[in-house]
Amino acid sequence: MSLPAELVELAQRVSNWGRWGDDDQLGCGNLLTPEATRRGVAAVRTGERVGLAVDLKADGIQMGQPARRYNPILTVTSLNERDQYAPGIWEGTDDVVFMSTCAGTHMDALCHVSYADQLYNGFPTSAVTAQYGASVLGAERLPDIVTRGVLLDVARVHGVDCLDELDVGYAITSDDLDAAAELARVEVQPGDAVLVRTGMMRHYHDGDRVRYATGREHSLPGLSVHSIEWMHNHDVAGAFTDTYAYESFPPTQKDWSDCLAVHLLQIRDMGMLQGQNWDLEALSEACAEAGRGDVLLLAAPEPLTGASSTPVAPVAVL
Repeated sequence: MSLPAELVELAQRVSNWGRWGDDDQLGCGNLLTPEATRRGVAAVRTGERVGLAVDLKADGIQMGQPARRYNPILTVTSLNERDQYAPGIWEGTDDVVFMSTCAGTHMDALCHVSYADQLYNGFPTSAVTAQYGASVLGAERLPDIVTRGVLLDVARVHGVDCLDELDVGYAITSDDLDAAAELARVEVQPGDAVLVRTGMMRHYHDGDRVRYATGREHSLPGLSVHSIEWMHNHDVAGAFTDTYAYESFPPTQKDWSDCLAVHLLQIRDMGMLQGQNWDLEALSEACAEAGRGDVLLLAAPEPLTGASSTPVAPVAVL
């Protein structure tokens, strides 16, 4: 099975292979320039900080779809314990956690997805092994993000709490992104990071983890293939969503040959930074009250060597 012909053509149009050199492992992270950082800093007016990460906990976002994805399991390894070799009266507690690297709010490394036996920039999929993880394009290669973030509040554009009120599998297009940028009163520029809000995180906050993770009727709202070229044309550094799957489901092709096509073209062909489970609810309210959508975005992905995704605790500063 191969990608539909129209997606192969689109992949060729948006490809960044070789743009920053044949050995490049940063992808669109190269767009996070000092100029982009200064633009982000200039977006700070009040200094109000809004955290965008969900809590990491045993009953968190992961529902075992796909298989072998686990919420954090916390184990205390020492409890109010003294160290016999250290002086003083102190007691300390330590713990260990077992979890999927994509358990909560996270970023995907550029080794996360592939097709035709190739990763971003032509690196072979054989560079990822079960024993060592990724020898190229791993999470340790992801850049720290200090840039302008732009909230693209697609749900608010349509006047709904969540896009699944319009269509359980609402597919976000370039027209939606243009309308959301207009609402934000921002012209998206190279090196910006876009925060795409569908409203799906409301279901998670309401305690409906299943609806958040798997949607209704096996359908989920999200970015569609009709948004990919928009991201390329605007040279965004990354896109981060308040959804589990990132893109709309189900795929459009009966044979599912376009399954996860947004992932494939953005990560494998564009080298674009990408992340899911970003909580944009409080930010949506703050931006609506302020009448703006531009913020300073700070996000430092954990540099887990060889990992295909990694936890992050992003912060937006208004």
